[in-house]
Amino acid sequence: MDSQVMPREQLGVCAEGNLHSVYLMFNANESVESDMRPCVANVAQYIFELADQYSDSAFNGFVAIGANYWDTLYPDARPSQLKPFPAMNRDNRDAPAIEYDLFVQVRCDRFDILHLVANEVCQMFEGLVELVDEERGFRFLDSRDLTGFVDGTENPKGRSRQEVALIGDEDSPFKGGSYIHVQKFAHNLSKWNRLPVKKQEDIVGRTKSDNIEYASADKPLTSHIKRVNLKDSEGKSMEILRQSMPYGSVKEQGLMFISTCRNSVHFEKMLESMVHGDNEGNHDHLLHFTQALTGSSFFAPSLDFMISVNG
Repeated sequence: MDSQVMPREQLGVCAEGNLHSVYLMFNANESVESDMRPCVANVAQYIFELADQYSDSAFNGFVAIGANYWDTLYPDARPSQLKPFPAMNRDNRDAPAIEYDLFVQVRCDRFDILHLVANEVCQMFEGLVELVDEERGFRFLDSRDLTGFVDGTENPKGRSRQEVALIGDEDSPFKGGSYIHVQKFAHNLSKWNRLPVKKQEDIVGRTKSDNIEYASADKPLTSHIKRVNLKDSEGKSMEILRQSMPYGSVKEQGLMFISTCRNSVHFEKMLESMVHGDNEGNHDHLLHFTQALTGSSFFAPSLDFMISVNG
């Protein structure tokens, strides 16, 4: 493929926010790869085409393949940084790894369309997979997390979303693809809501109602923002594109945290900074109020990769 031509990315990887989402986690049945490859390509193509059909409600989505399943499905080539989820544990802070073979995310501003598409996707995969987990996400107020703080404020805007999330010429067979990390966090909201607002703001590192970031000198080293805003050795921001949304019901609720990035390093360094903290042990105090239930690593190839491998 000519390196000047960008393969068609899956539109959900860099999409702007939506009102609703459905997350489907599948494990593949034994020895179905020869049927699975065309099926994965068909599902990705179906989702891609629906973006036009339902453009008035901003439909988008993507299909991603689990780090542990990749070699089974596509034995001939592997994205250079694809590896299992970097499970971490320190004191009572746990970032467990629970891997799945396939992840399908669909989002839209109409929930009925998502319900219809999720059913259709499951039918397309019938006989090949088991649906292991399903969550439904929603926009909460003005794009806030259930803690009441605006989420994703630091996200790249406009064209820089593609620059952050999509692989370029550095791994040309996988150009237009993205490393996806997913964690399902369950919040302890009754514990969180007992905190005074000022204490909550210190833990997050920005004000609650008007979403103003603390001045650098005022940010506690244990604040969430301090722990995830990292720089590399050249002083450049280690950015990810967050596609997270609140999920759940009264019984269990929290955040489906989803990172898309052109490398797997930025996410791993952020998680390390949250769980293990800096050299002085300053970890992310937000983790005292939320628990990661899952941690999964995927790769979302370009649409053209999936179609060509199937060709």
